[in-house]
Amino acid sequence: MAFLKRSGLFVVCFALLFSLMPGFRVQAKQDGHWRTRAEERWVSHELRKMTVEEKVGQLFIVHAYGKTPEDPAYAETNIEKGRGGTNFKEIIEKYHIGGVIYFNWSDNIGSPVDARQVQQLSNGLQKIALKQKSRIPLFISTDQEGGAVARVLEPGTVFPGKMALGATRSAANAKKAAEIMAVELKSLGINMDFAPDLDVNVNPANPVIGVRSYSENPDLVASLGTAQIAGFQSQNVAATGKHFPGHGDTNVDSHYGLPIIHHDLKTLNDVDLKPFKAAIASGVDAIMTAHIVVPALDDSGLPATLSKKIMTGLLREKLGYDGLIVTDSLDMSGANVLAPDKVPVAAFNAGADILLNPPDVEVAWNAVRNAVKTGEISRKRLDESVARILRVKYERGIVRNPFTSEKALRNFGTPEHLKAAQKMADESITLVKNENKILPLNKTKKIFVTGPSVANSSRLADLLKIIGNTSTTASPTQEETAVAVEKAQNADVIVAAAYNANTNTAQQAFLKALKKTGKPVVMVSMGNPYDIMSAPDVDANLLTYGNRSVSVQSAAKALTGEINPGGKLPVTIPGYEPFGHGLHY
Repeated sequence: MAFLKRSGLFVVCFALLFSLMPGFRVQAKQDGHWRTRAEERWVSHELRKMTVEEKVGQLFIVHAYGKTPEDPAYAETNIEKGRGGTNFKEIIEKYHIGGVIYFNWSDNIGSPVDARQVQQLSNGLQKIALKQKSRIPLFISTDQEGGAVARVLEPGTVFPGKMALGATRSAANAKKAAEIMAVELKSLGINMDFAPDLDVNVNPANPVIGVRSYSENPDLVASLGTAQIAGFQSQNVAATGKHFPGHGDTNVDSHYGLPIIHHDLKTLNDVDLKPFKAAIASGVDAIMTAHIVVPALDDSGLPATLSKKIMTGLLREKLGYDGLIVTDSLDMSGANVLAPDKVPVAAFNAGADILLNPPDVEVAWNAVRNAVKTGEISRKRLDESVARILRVKYERGIVRNPFTSEKALRNFGTPEHLKAAQKMADESITLVKNENKILPLNKTKKIFVTGPSVANSSRLADLLKIIGNTSTTASPTQEETAVAVEKAQNADVIVAAAYNANTNTAQQAFLKALKKTGKPVVMVSMGNPYDIMSAPDVDANLLTYGNRSVSVQSAAKALTGEINPGGKLPVTIPGYEPFGHGLHY
């Protein structure tokens, strides 16, 4: 008995001693993260020493134009575009911003990518941030979903998009793709990715999501989404599930308007919210808001980004999420329902932690700072958001190691990574229709390739043995159609690349004209999978779910029989084929 008492005392003492060690895990977050004593001490210390202005700055992730931190070529542009300074350096020093976002059109990332330039930009920005009084490193972010939305392209590894992964049904593929994307992003100094897209695409007419979604099936979206979250965060790139509470059933693009989601509460819970619930349980670092009105959740008419009922009442309180809430870009039309100085304050008071990409940095920053000064934003609420931001920067290793080495560029676009991406694209190709077994194409047949350039028809032609090809604009004109019809006369088979033809009447007329030649028409859908709804008379239909080169190569291999299509529809094609349909040779 005495021995047991002594043993028990030893265990208690040992546990107490161990709990005092810096790295001991002391509590679990509601969203699945662990916090350490060292982390909490660091966060508390930083909060105590930061000024209000520095705290307000941490809330903002902004873009600026330029290849370098002080690129003189864009000084006037940055001022004219409301960036708050002539270059990144001025913006960081003036507004103490918490992060930046890279785009191609702002010339931060070129195409093709100059990996060393991007890396030097990232390291340069971190050096500037660490020279400030607060010495807090930056979130360096971008949108690298794969497929249609990807800022880092060749010679990096370009993956097929989310719906292509959905066609493979493979969580292993999803996780591997995210791991590789994260490794390559990290090599460039990018430590936060606004991916994965967790929207459930149930609307074939959706103009903004479509193939950015894994599927119309919420369970498949949840499975592949959580796999990608694990992949990104295993490589210490913060993942962001988007667009809460779900952008999958809309026919309006929130970049240009304000969509309304008419789902009832049961549908929202059974469909739209299910992937986000799974993401929260998996420990996702961040969730991005949607600029959409959801009357069943908030009848005020405000978009979710500005809705306290949705951001705080639902996401924070009901779903128990304690990670970062990031607004979708505040320069989008869907967010601009209030005055420019009201939007960032309303988004923050609704529950957002990070205010992404306001149209005018100075206006937005001053508005939030003034709201704190007047008490419209409480100091306690400000500290809560800054603490969340600092925790993720700590947990993702950004505080310990904000820089990336030149050696890391060896991981950029490696043969192994490229091979993995091509394999996934091959596995995604889906054969929807194959009348008279026209596919695979007979090598003796004369093949004519045509279609809009946005469908990458020229690249497809290059990969096939053809007698000729012609590319058109996205909406083929009568003259372009006449040229294609004339050139097709000597062909045995017409291969027509299409890109979202189901919503493009000019492409529909183009396909009908090709069919009237009497030649068999093989339609290769390089965008959304719904093209056959408006072109039911084509003889065969092959789906790639994207127009990136990796998917076009897989399409060519499937057309010629080098690979046997094995993808399964991740969506229903209304009136034609069910979820899960997929033919084989």
